[in-house]
Amino acid sequence: MGTVDELTERLAAALAELPQGERIAALNRVRGRLHEVSPLREHPVDFVEWVPAETIRGNDYNPNTVAPPEMRLLAHSVLSNGYTMPIVAHDGDDGRVIVDGFHRSRVGQEIAAVRASVKGYLPITQIRADRADRAARIAATVEHNRARGEHRIEAMSEVVRMLYQAGWRDDKIQQELGMDADEVTRLKQITGLAELFAGREFSEAWEPREREIAT
Repeated sequence: MGTVDELTERLAAALAELPQGERIAALNRVRGRLHEVSPLREHPVDFVEWVPAETIRGNDYNPNTVAPPEMRLLAHSVLSNGYTMPIVAHDGDDGRVIVDGFHRSRVGQEIAAVRASVKGYLPITQIRADRADRAARIAATVEHNRARGEHRIEAMSEVVRMLYQAGWRDDKIQQELGMDADEVTRLKQITGLAELFAGREFSEAWEPREREIAT
């Protein structure tokens, strides 16, 4: 059989002989097989595969937006540093749907220089199976985004509405999205849907605080 080092060298030599597309597909299979026996396989980043860029698409609930200057900076970063973070996706019946990394996917799909550098592929990792239902994926997207910055308030209120209608109650929304009770209440008020407050009483009204103007 040979030592692990010998087997590794033989495998690398065999892969090097394959055409580019076949080599990428073979590397994905090898990485996937190694992931199956990895003691770290519970972490999605343990298995990153390269897939054709056109096979993944954005979700319909992401409340995060990136302004054009930040998008240009992201493109510059990928060109300068390469992809250092994979795109998190869910592989469902309707194809690969992005959970986190929509803007990283846009850069790889829309910026010619980036697309050329990755040969038309994008790096993805799969969200955990126990987080694959729609409500959990929405929460995962928000969790990823909130760890990095702010959301648009209107879009966040829509996320809360979707989670509530998916059967989640306030305490679970608070826990999963890292919010306190007051923040959830405010976002529910913005939606204007009475059903979100069914069976609940609130004595305090909330009004947005005016931004202070420096003098």
